[in-house]
Amino acid sequence: MDVKRAGEVITNVYIRMQKPYYQGVAAELAFFFLLSMVPLFIIVGELLGVFSLSLDVLEGLLMQYVSAEVAGSLKEYISYTPSGTISALFLLFALWSASKAQFSMIRIANYTYTGLNSGRGFIRERLRAMVTVVATIILLAFSLTILVYGKQIADVAGLYAEKIMPLSFRFNELWYILRWPAGIAFYFFGITFINFILPSEKLPVKKIIPGSIVASTGMLIVTWAYSLYNSGFSNYDLFYGGLASVVGLLIWFYVLGYVIVIGIVFNAALMETK
Repeated sequence: MDVKRAGEVITNVYIRMQKPYYQGVAAELAFFFLLSMVPLFIIVGELLGVFSLSLDVLEGLLMQYVSAEVAGSLKEYISYTPSGTISALFLLFALWSASKAQFSMIRIANYTYTGLNSGRGFIRERLRAMVTVVATIILLAFSLTILVYGKQIADVAGLYAEKIMPLSFRFNELWYILRWPAGIAFYFFGITFINFILPSEKLPVKKIIPGSIVASTGMLIVTWAYSLYNSGFSNYDLFYGGLASVVGLLIWFYVLGYVIVIGIVFNAALMETK
């Protein structure tokens, strides 16, 4: 992309984001992220129980990547223990509740690409949001399982590989080298996958990738910046008391939602200036 076209895309993004529709979408996403969080953790906890894992794995990863204050706020909600006796009706209700954020993002994507957020109708889009949540949960559970059992998988693969051909390195050493690049790849693939399945009218993957890069990179940057701000400058409990943790989460979700919307708008702006 040349400098002229890059300037046109950025200008187009700025103009689009000034529309009245986009003024409240970040707040809407933050609200639905908060509502969807607990049901989502319940379903993820049940699925991780199949692999003999708990949500402590997710808590450990959060402690590594976000500030202690944000992780502490989320820890209050990551406390579900898989029971193994979850009913189908409860699962459907949890999926319906967990899909509120996905449904909101579907409407935003439809409006951005087509000018209409109705898509294929409320019922069909609501059911599609539930399907996308299931796909996202499976992807998340698979990623967590690989990150936790990666060393054991590498050890087993190394034993079989050494029987076939002599190797000058061990697979577990290779895993330690590739662990973080694999985690980043899973993260980027997840963002790209979500951006791909959101619109009712599917776009080629190559047209989704630029906005996914913007969104995934922006989410990492704003999370890091918010962690610094939250640990050094913010003092929510002074004004909000017992609601400080909820307010802190909402602000973090608000910033993440804004970045996600910018990623979607960036794709539309890029297609317009081709």
